[in-house]
Amino acid sequence: MNEPFAKNDIKIALVGGGTGSFTLLSELKNHTKQLAAIVNMVDDGGSTGILRDELGTLPPGDVRQCLVALSASPKIRDLFNYRFEEGTFGGHSFGNILLTALEKVTGSFSEAVKTASEILRVNGTVIPATLDNVRLKMEWPDKGIVLQNQYVVALDNFKNDPRKAILSHVPIASANPMAIKAIEQADMVVIAPGDMYSSLGPLLVIDGIAQALKNTKAICFYVCNLVTKPGQTAGFTVSDHAGEIERFVGEPFLDYVLYNKQQPAADVAHRYKEENAFLVKIDKTKLNKANYQAIAGNFLGEMAPSKKTSTIPLRRSLIRHDAKAVAKALIEIYDAKD
Repeated sequence: MNEPFAKNDIKIALVGGGTGSFTLLSELKNHTKQLAAIVNMVDDGGSTGILRDELGTLPPGDVRQCLVALSASPKIRDLFNYRFEEGTFGGHSFGNILLTALEKVTGSFSEAVKTASEILRVNGTVIPATLDNVRLKMEWPDKGIVLQNQYVVALDNFKNDPRKAILSHVPIASANPMAIKAIEQADMVVIAPGDMYSSLGPLLVIDGIAQALKNTKAICFYVCNLVTKPGQTAGFTVSDHAGEIERFVGEPFLDYVLYNKQQPAADVAHRYKEENAFLVKIDKTKLNKANYQAIAGNFLGEMAPSKKTSTIPLRRSLIRHDAKAVAKALIEIYDAKD
Protein backbone atom coordinates (compact mmCIF):
# COMPACT_ATOMS: atom_id res chain seq x y z
CA MET A 1 0.00 0.00 0.00
CA ASN A 2 1.24 3.49 -0.81
CA GLU A 3 2.24 5.91 1.93
CA PRO A 4 -0.91 7.95 2.81
CA PHE A 5 -0.82 11.51 1.56
CA ALA A 6 -0.75 14.40 4.01
CA LYS A 7 -1.63 12.09 6.90
CA ASN A 8 -4.96 11.26 5.27
CA ASP A 9 -6.37 14.78 5.61
CA ILE A 10 -7.01 15.61 1.95
CA LYS A 11 -10.71 15.55 1.08
CA ILE A 12 -11.35 14.18 -2.42
CA ALA A 13 -14.73 14.06 -4.15
CA LEU A 14 -14.71 11.86 -7.24
CA VAL A 15 -17.59 12.41 -9.63
CA GLY A 16 -18.67 9.81 -12.19
CA GLY A 17 -19.78 6.22 -12.32
CA GLY A 18 -18.95 2.85 -13.80
CA THR A 19 -15.52 1.55 -14.68
CA GLY A 20 -13.80 4.95 -14.80
CA SER A 21 -14.70 5.70 -11.20
CA PHE A 22 -13.93 2.16 -10.05
CA THR A 23 -10.44 2.31 -11.53
CA LEU A 24 -9.50 5.65 -9.96
CA LEU A 25 -11.10 4.95 -6.59
CA SER A 26 -9.08 1.75 -6.30
CA GLU A 27 -5.90 3.85 -6.27
CA LEU A 28 -7.01 7.13 -4.69
CA LYS A 29 -8.05 5.25 -1.54
CA ASN A 30 -4.32 4.65 -0.99
CA HIS A 31 -3.75 8.41 -0.66
CA THR A 32 -6.53 9.52 1.65
CA LYS A 33 -9.19 8.24 4.02
CA GLN A 34 -11.51 11.14 3.22
CA LEU A 35 -12.73 9.99 -0.18
CA ALA A 36 -16.27 10.48 -1.44
CA ALA A 37 -17.55 8.87 -4.64
CA ILE A 38 -20.52 10.70 -6.17
CA VAL A 39 -22.27 8.26 -8.47
CA ASN A 40 -24.38 8.55 -11.61
CA MET A 41 -27.94 7.26 -11.07
CA VAL A 42 -29.55 6.91 -14.52
CA ASP A 43 -28.26 3.43 -15.39
CA ASP A 44 -31.07 1.27 -16.77
CA GLY A 45 -29.25 -1.39 -18.82
CA GLY A 46 -28.29 -4.98 -18.09
CA SER A 47 -28.82 -6.41 -14.61
CA THR A 48 -29.50 -2.96 -13.17
CA GLY A 49 -32.20 -2.24 -15.75
CA ILE A 50 -34.01 -5.51 -15.11
CA LEU A 51 -34.03 -4.93 -11.35
CA ARG A 52 -35.30 -1.37 -11.84
CA ASP A 53 -38.06 -2.44 -14.21
CA GLU A 54 -39.22 -5.48 -12.23
CA LEU A 55 -38.89 -4.13 -8.70
CA GLY A 56 -39.15 -0.35 -9.07
CA THR A 57 -35.89 0.26 -7.22
CA LEU A 58 -33.04 2.69 -7.85
CA PRO A 59 -30.10 1.56 -10.03
CA PRO A 60 -27.51 -0.39 -7.99
CA GLY A 61 -24.83 -1.13 -10.63
CA ASP A 62 -22.54 1.92 -10.54
CA VAL A 63 -22.97 2.25 -6.77
CA ARG A 64 -21.92 -1.38 -6.36
CA GLN A 65 -18.75 -0.83 -8.38
CA CYS A 66 -17.75 2.16 -6.25
CA LEU A 67 -18.48 0.29 -3.01
CA VAL A 68 -16.32 -2.61 -4.18
CA ALA A 69 -13.50 -0.24 -5.18
CA LEU A 70 -13.40 1.23 -1.68
CA SER A 71 -13.84 -2.04 0.20
CA ALA A 72 -11.18 -3.24 2.64
CA SER A 73 -12.52 -6.82 2.59
CA PRO A 74 -11.25 -8.85 -0.41
CA LYS A 75 -13.56 -11.82 0.15
CA ILE A 76 -16.68 -9.68 0.46
CA ARG A 77 -15.50 -7.67 -2.58
CA ASP A 78 -15.42 -10.87 -4.61
CA LEU A 79 -18.85 -11.82 -3.30
CA PHE A 80 -20.37 -8.48 -4.33
CA ASN A 81 -18.86 -8.82 -7.81
CA TYR A 82 -19.93 -12.44 -8.27
CA ARG A 83 -22.20 -12.75 -11.29
CA PHE A 84 -24.58 -15.69 -11.62
CA GLU A 85 -24.03 -17.53 -14.89
CA GLU A 86 -27.30 -19.44 -15.19
CA GLY A 87 -30.78 -19.92 -13.81
CA THR A 88 -33.23 -17.26 -12.71
CA PHE A 89 -30.42 -14.99 -11.56
CA GLY A 90 -28.30 -15.54 -14.69
CA GLY A 91 -26.40 -12.33 -15.53
CA HIS A 92 -27.13 -10.63 -12.21
CA SER A 93 -24.35 -9.74 -9.80
CA PHE A 94 -24.82 -10.64 -6.15
CA GLY A 95 -24.08 -7.05 -5.14
CA ASN A 96 -26.86 -5.67 -7.34
CA ILE A 97 -29.36 -8.11 -5.85
CA LEU A 98 -28.26 -7.37 -2.28
CA LEU A 99 -28.47 -3.59 -2.73
CA THR A 100 -31.94 -3.98 -4.24
CA ALA A 101 -33.03 -6.20 -1.34
CA LEU A 102 -31.60 -3.76 1.20
CA GLU A 103 -33.54 -0.92 -0.41
CA LYS A 104 -36.72 -2.97 -0.12
CA VAL A 105 -36.02 -3.87 3.52
CA THR A 106 -34.99 -0.40 4.68
CA GLY A 107 -37.31 1.55 2.38
CA SER A 108 -34.41 3.81 1.45
CA PHE A 109 -31.66 3.46 -1.14
CA SER A 110 -29.48 5.73 0.98
CA GLU A 111 -29.83 3.34 3.92
CA ALA A 112 -29.15 0.42 1.60
CA VAL A 113 -25.85 1.99 0.54
CA LYS A 114 -24.96 2.73 4.16
CA THR A 115 -25.59 -0.88 5.20
CA ALA A 116 -23.67 -2.27 2.23
CA SER A 117 -20.78 0.05 3.13
CA GLU A 118 -20.66 -1.49 6.59
CA ILE A 119 -20.70 -5.02 5.17
CA LEU A 120 -17.90 -4.20 2.73
CA ARG A 121 -15.85 -2.20 5.27
CA VAL A 122 -15.69 0.73 2.89
CA ASN A 123 -12.87 3.24 3.34
CA GLY A 124 -14.68 6.38 2.25
CA THR A 125 -18.22 7.28 1.31
CA VAL A 126 -20.34 6.31 -1.70
CA ILE A 127 -23.02 8.90 -2.47
CA PRO A 128 -25.79 8.55 -5.08
CA ALA A 129 -25.94 11.83 -7.02
CA THR A 130 -29.73 11.83 -6.70
CA LEU A 131 -32.19 9.71 -4.76
CA ASP A 132 -34.97 10.37 -7.27
CA ASN A 133 -36.09 7.58 -9.58
CA VAL A 134 -35.20 9.27 -12.87
CA ARG A 135 -34.53 8.32 -16.48
CA LEU A 136 -32.22 10.00 -18.95
CA LYS A 137 -33.44 12.07 -21.88
CA MET A 138 -31.22 13.37 -24.68
CA GLU A 139 -32.74 15.67 -27.27
CA TRP A 140 -31.91 17.89 -30.21
CA PRO A 141 -34.75 20.46 -30.01
CA ASP A 142 -34.07 21.97 -33.43
CA LYS A 143 -34.19 18.51 -35.04
CA GLY A 144 -37.12 17.14 -33.07
CA ILE A 145 -35.03 14.12 -32.08
CA VAL A 146 -35.41 12.59 -28.61
CA LEU A 147 -33.65 9.58 -27.09
CA GLN A 148 -35.16 8.14 -23.93
CA ASN A 149 -33.30 6.07 -21.29
CA GLN A 150 -29.61 5.65 -20.55
CA TYR A 151 -29.37 2.26 -22.24
CA VAL A 152 -30.69 3.70 -25.52
CA VAL A 153 -28.34 6.70 -25.37
CA ALA A 154 -25.34 4.50 -24.56
CA LEU A 155 -25.82 2.34 -27.65
CA ASP A 156 -26.98 4.97 -30.14
CA ASN A 157 -24.96 6.12 -33.14
CA PHE A 158 -25.76 9.81 -33.10
CA LYS A 159 -26.90 11.21 -36.43
CA ASN A 160 -26.41 14.76 -35.17
CA ASP A 161 -23.69 16.59 -33.24
CA PRO A 162 -24.06 15.59 -29.57
CA ARG A 163 -22.53 18.94 -28.58
CA LYS A 164 -25.81 20.53 -29.65
CA ALA A 165 -27.95 18.12 -27.65
CA ILE A 166 -29.58 18.74 -24.28
CA LEU A 167 -29.38 16.18 -21.48
CA SER A 168 -32.09 16.11 -18.83
CA HIS A 169 -33.97 13.77 -16.50
CA VAL A 170 -37.55 12.55 -16.41
CA PRO A 171 -38.80 13.59 -13.94
CA ILE A 172 -36.48 16.49 -13.04
CA ALA A 173 -33.74 15.24 -10.72
CA SER A 174 -32.90 16.92 -7.43
CA ALA A 175 -29.37 16.58 -6.11
CA ASN A 176 -28.65 14.45 -3.08
CA PRO A 177 -27.72 16.95 -0.31
CA MET A 178 -24.84 14.67 0.71
CA ALA A 179 -23.38 14.99 -2.79
CA ILE A 180 -23.55 18.78 -2.67
CA LYS A 181 -21.92 18.81 0.76
CA ALA A 182 -19.10 16.52 -0.40
CA ILE A 183 -18.29 18.80 -3.34
CA GLU A 184 -18.49 21.98 -1.28
CA GLN A 185 -16.22 20.60 1.47
CA ALA A 186 -13.69 18.92 -0.83
CA ASP A 187 -10.09 20.01 -1.28
CA MET A 188 -10.03 18.28 -4.66
CA VAL A 189 -12.85 17.39 -7.05
CA VAL A 190 -12.06 14.85 -9.76
CA ILE A 191 -14.34 14.25 -12.74
CA ALA A 192 -13.58 10.64 -13.64
CA PRO A 193 -13.31 9.34 -17.19
CA GLY A 194 -16.47 7.73 -18.51
CA ASP A 195 -19.12 7.73 -21.22
CA MET A 196 -19.77 11.37 -21.96
CA TYR A 197 -23.50 11.25 -22.70
CA SER A 198 -24.71 8.27 -20.67
CA SER A 199 -22.62 8.55 -17.50
CA LEU A 200 -20.85 11.86 -16.87
CA GLY A 201 -23.28 14.25 -18.53
CA PRO A 202 -26.40 12.91 -16.77
CA LEU A 203 -24.71 13.46 -13.41
CA LEU A 204 -23.26 16.90 -14.11
CA VAL A 205 -26.52 18.41 -15.40
CA ILE A 206 -28.29 17.79 -12.10
CA ASP A 207 -28.91 21.38 -11.06
CA GLY A 208 -27.60 21.18 -7.51
CA ILE A 209 -24.49 19.28 -8.61
CA ALA A 210 -23.67 21.83 -11.29
CA GLN A 211 -24.11 24.72 -8.87
CA ALA A 212 -21.90 23.04 -6.27
CA LEU A 213 -19.14 22.60 -8.86
CA LYS A 214 -19.39 26.28 -9.75
CA ASN A 215 -19.22 27.34 -6.10
CA THR A 216 -16.68 24.93 -4.62
CA LYS A 217 -13.29 26.22 -3.53
CA ALA A 218 -11.78 22.82 -4.33
CA ILE A 219 -9.26 22.37 -7.11
CA CYS A 220 -11.25 20.79 -9.95
CA PHE A 221 -9.76 18.15 -12.24
CA TYR A 222 -11.05 16.26 -15.25
CA VAL A 223 -9.30 13.04 -16.25
CA CYS A 224 -9.92 12.86 -19.98
CA ASN A 225 -11.01 9.64 -21.65
CA LEU A 226 -8.28 7.62 -23.34
CA VAL A 227 -10.22 6.82 -26.49
CA THR A 228 -13.18 8.13 -28.45
CA LYS A 229 -16.47 6.26 -28.53
CA PRO A 230 -17.64 5.09 -31.97
CA GLY A 231 -20.72 6.92 -33.17
CA GLN A 232 -20.67 9.40 -30.30
CA THR A 233 -17.37 11.14 -29.63
CA ALA A 234 -15.52 10.06 -32.79
CA GLY A 235 -13.02 12.79 -33.71
CA PHE A 236 -13.27 14.51 -30.30
CA THR A 237 -10.03 16.06 -29.06
CA VAL A 238 -8.95 16.55 -25.45
CA SER A 239 -10.38 20.09 -25.46
CA ASP A 240 -13.64 18.80 -26.98
CA HIS A 241 -14.05 16.40 -24.07
CA ALA A 242 -13.26 19.08 -21.49
CA GLY A 243 -15.55 21.51 -23.30
CA GLU A 244 -18.49 19.16 -22.95
CA ILE A 245 -17.79 18.66 -19.24
CA GLU A 246 -17.94 22.43 -18.73
CA ARG A 247 -21.00 22.80 -21.00
CA PHE A 248 -22.95 20.39 -18.82
CA VAL A 249 -22.08 22.40 -15.71
CA GLY A 250 -22.91 25.68 -17.42
CA GLU A 251 -19.66 27.60 -17.12
CA PRO A 252 -15.88 27.08 -16.96
CA PHE A 253 -14.95 25.51 -13.63
CA LEU A 254 -12.02 23.20 -14.34
CA ASP A 255 -8.56 24.02 -13.04
CA TYR A 256 -6.71 21.06 -14.56
CA VAL A 257 -7.32 18.54 -17.33
CA LEU A 258 -5.17 15.40 -17.31
CA TYR A 259 -4.76 13.62 -20.64
CA ASN A 260 -2.79 10.71 -22.01
CA LYS A 261 0.21 11.22 -24.31
CA GLN A 262 1.41 7.61 -24.35
CA GLN A 263 1.20 5.49 -27.52
CA PRO A 264 0.31 1.80 -27.28
CA ALA A 265 2.56 -0.99 -28.47
CA ALA A 266 1.83 -2.33 -31.96
CA ASP A 267 -0.04 -5.42 -30.74
CA VAL A 268 -2.17 -3.35 -28.38
CA ALA A 269 -2.88 -0.79 -31.12
CA HIS A 270 -4.19 -3.65 -33.25
CA ARG A 271 -6.59 -4.64 -30.47
CA TYR A 272 -7.72 -1.00 -30.23
CA LYS A 273 -8.46 -1.06 -33.95
CA GLU A 274 -10.53 -4.22 -33.49
CA GLU A 275 -12.60 -2.32 -30.92
CA ASN A 276 -12.91 0.60 -33.36
CA ALA A 277 -11.30 2.71 -30.63
CA PHE A 278 -8.95 5.59 -31.34
CA LEU A 279 -6.82 7.53 -28.91
CA VAL A 280 -8.19 10.98 -28.13
CA LYS A 281 -6.28 13.52 -30.20
CA ILE A 282 -4.21 16.16 -28.44
CA ASP A 283 -4.99 19.66 -29.73
CA LYS A 284 -2.19 21.61 -28.07
CA THR A 285 -3.04 24.97 -29.64
CA LYS A 286 -6.52 24.99 -28.08
CA LEU A 287 -5.31 23.50 -24.83
CA ASN A 288 -2.71 26.26 -24.47
CA LYS A 289 -5.51 28.85 -24.72
CA ALA A 290 -7.92 27.08 -22.37
CA ASN A 291 -9.05 28.45 -19.00
CA TYR A 292 -7.65 25.30 -17.35
CA GLN A 293 -4.12 23.91 -17.31
CA ALA A 294 -3.72 20.78 -19.43
CA ILE A 295 -1.30 18.17 -18.04
CA ALA A 296 -0.01 15.29 -20.18
CA GLY A 297 1.05 11.93 -18.77
CA ASN A 298 1.71 8.30 -19.55
CA PHE A 299 -1.69 7.06 -18.48
CA LEU A 300 -2.29 3.96 -20.61
CA GLY A 301 -3.02 0.87 -18.53
CA GLU A 302 -3.35 -2.76 -19.51
CA MET A 303 -6.43 -3.77 -21.45
CA ALA A 304 -9.11 -5.48 -19.40
CA PRO A 305 -10.07 -9.06 -20.25
CA SER A 306 -13.18 -9.53 -22.34
CA LYS A 307 -16.00 -11.17 -20.41
CA LYS A 308 -19.75 -11.40 -20.19
CA THR A 309 -20.84 -8.57 -17.93
CA SER A 310 -24.61 -8.60 -17.92
CA THR A 311 -27.90 -10.22 -18.79
CA ILE A 312 -28.05 -7.79 -21.72
CA PRO A 313 -24.94 -7.29 -23.87
CA LEU A 314 -23.41 -3.83 -23.72
CA ARG A 315 -20.47 -2.42 -25.63
CA ARG A 316 -17.78 -1.85 -23.02
CA SER A 317 -14.31 -0.63 -23.84
CA LEU A 318 -11.50 -2.89 -22.72
CA ILE A 319 -9.10 0.05 -22.59
CA ARG A 320 -8.21 1.26 -19.11
CA HIS A 321 -6.22 4.05 -17.48
CA ASP A 322 -3.10 3.33 -15.48
CA ALA A 323 -4.88 4.32 -12.28
CA LYS A 324 -1.71 4.38 -10.22
CA ALA A 325 -0.10 6.88 -12.61
CA VAL A 326 -3.22 9.07 -12.71
CA ALA A 327 -3.63 9.09 -8.92
CA LYS A 328 0.05 9.95 -8.48
CA ALA A 329 -0.27 12.85 -10.94
CA LEU A 330 -3.39 14.20 -9.21
CA ILE A 331 -1.74 14.14 -5.79
CA GLU A 332 1.49 15.70 -7.06
CA ILE A 333 -0.40 18.56 -8.70
CA TYR A 334 -2.40 19.16 -5.53
CA ASP A 335 0.73 18.99 -3.42
CA ALA A 336 2.49 21.55 -5.63
CA LYS A 337 -0.35 24.09 -5.56
CA ASP A 338 1.18 25.92 -2.59
